[in-house]
Amino acid sequence: MRARLQRLHPSTYKRLARLSKEAEQDGAYRVAKRLQAVVLNSEGHTSGELARILKAPRSKVSAWLQRYQTDGVGGLLEGHRSGRPSELTEKQQQQLGDILHSGPVAYGLDNGIWTSPMIAWVIEEEFGVPYHPGHVRKLLHAWGFSVQRPRRILARADVAAQDRWRRHIYPNLKKKPKRGTGR
Repeated sequence: MRARLQRLHPSTYKRLARLSKEAEQDGAYRVAKRLQAVVLNSEGHTSGELARILKAPRSKVSAWLQRYQTDGVGGLLEGHRSGRPSELTEKQQQQLGDILHSGPVAYGLDNGIWTSPMIAWVIEEEFGVPYHPGHVRKLLHAWGFSVQRPRRILARADVAAQDRWRRHIYPNLKKKPKRGTGR
């Protein structure tokens, strides 16, 4: 089997090398690796050598070179990864958004804030679709919701007593000696 070598025009070689560096700086490491494979192949490296240099399977390196030959640079770029389709329809997502905006108390729960397990339970109750609480967070983020954490403030706290404790009593409770005591 003969090694497949790309013949690149010097300006194309420079452009691919530049694109590889830019992709790496932008964090697109896989695209940079593919572009680097084409550049190194044009220098005379075989796909086996490239696999060792780039720490990638030889079959992948051969596929990258083939894609470059057929599709050019566009064949090496990242395509859209659709992932698994959502199990909730657009209408159901809107209904869920309305439920979340009305709040957990309006839905009939006794907690004042939504939690991921609660929302996962609501989704399963309303739409019959089971979701893991960890994935619910990702969905909410994708829909534009953000995490809200309640502040813990005592309702009937004496502010003066808290300030006195924070400034006088707490520093004396610390194990670390005060500065300038000579210890």
